[in-house]
Amino acid sequence: MKDEILTQLNNPAQLEKMYRNNKTSFKRSFGMLYPELKGNTIADFWHERLNYESDEINWGTSRELLLVIIASLLAGIIAKLPAFLSIKEDFFYPRNIGFIVFPLLTAYFARKNKLSAGKIAFIIGATLAGVFFINFLPDTKKSDTLILSCIHLLLFLWSVLGFAFVGEIKNNHEKRLGFLKYNGDLVVMTTLILIAGAIMTGITIGLFSLIGFKIEEFYFKNVGIFGLAAAPIIGTYLTQANPQLVGKVSPVIAKLFSPLVVVMLVVYLTAIIYSGKNPYNNREFLLIFNALLVGVMAIIFFSVAETSKTTKSVAETWVLLLLSAITIIVNSVALSAILFRISEWGFTPNRAAVLGGNVLILTNLLLVTAQLFRTLSKKAEITAVGKAIAFYLPVYFVWTIIVTFIFPLVFGFK
Repeated sequence: MKDEILTQLNNPAQLEKMYRNNKTSFKRSFGMLYPELKGNTIADFWHERLNYESDEINWGTSRELLLVIIASLLAGIIAKLPAFLSIKEDFFYPRNIGFIVFPLLTAYFARKNKLSAGKIAFIIGATLAGVFFINFLPDTKKSDTLILSCIHLLLFLWSVLGFAFVGEIKNNHEKRLGFLKYNGDLVVMTTLILIAGAIMTGITIGLFSLIGFKIEEFYFKNVGIFGLAAAPIIGTYLTQANPQLVGKVSPVIAKLFSPLVVVMLVVYLTAIIYSGKNPYNNREFLLIFNALLVGVMAIIFFSVAETSKTTKSVAETWVLLLLSAITIIVNSVALSAILFRISEWGFTPNRAAVLGGNVLILTNLLLVTAQLFRTLSKKAEITAVGKAIAFYLPVYFVWTIIVTFIFPLVFGFK
């Protein structure tokens, strides 16, 4: 797009059209060009326009606020269904916790992006398929496939949310990376909301206790559960209406934690050698090892989503390359451990799920690492790294479908 911007620099109408067609790409490309164009009247105007940030919080229209309030109340009502319908909590929440928030967030982005009737039908069909399938699974005690299905159903619903956010199936890497960035911003905003809510809860309970009212149980079962359900919805609305709220916090977190995680992983891998413990003969250790792997992958994804927006320093790219390379080592150890356990004790639902997940993550890591190396070798731009991640995201969606819907049938609900 950089060449197109240069060509149309003296054509304001065409620049405006390019901007409205793809705001993210236009802003990134213009940011790369502006140091060369500084001093040009039109370029200076667009620089100010693209970088203008209002000091005021945008609360949107009264209609938008009403919809957010209704969505928050609906989330709270769904969370309270066990109390309203006398459903066992240990049956309802493991299976349906994802339906408290994800469908409402999906509806928000489907409305915002004005999706076609066909795409909305797909979203509704996928969500209903998840609702009916998970709730009609046998209530078998100690069922590995049930646990795996419940966990991967959350990832399935997250993928459906991603489809509503992107608005299309074809590979639009900028929108897909925008979805990853939205997740990072949402975590930051929701955490802030929950911290504020926790402070308010403590003050409220403390004040009532001073006058002799013990409201803890009532508060947590009613006000608290509604607040927890509403937090991601309110957080989403605030981040979308006011991207400047956490727009500068998220990149700082990405820059801060990436090198720290590199150091932590090196120290941790060294400590494993001296500790004598390994994931080959310790099931719990293998589970923690894989949880670590997923967490580090999330950091890499988020860091790349931030880094791909603009040109970054060579040092930052080196940090990402080291982080990816070390994570490949961690993944390889985990993969070899699960292969060892399968060769010794055979296939189980858990081992099959971990094996498939590790293979997918390792493949993705290799693609990302290759692109980071090409970037440092001046054979590709940093945006190629983002494209590698964005291109691979649908593969995870397919895997969540397999584990959520097919594993229970293949393994006989064991």
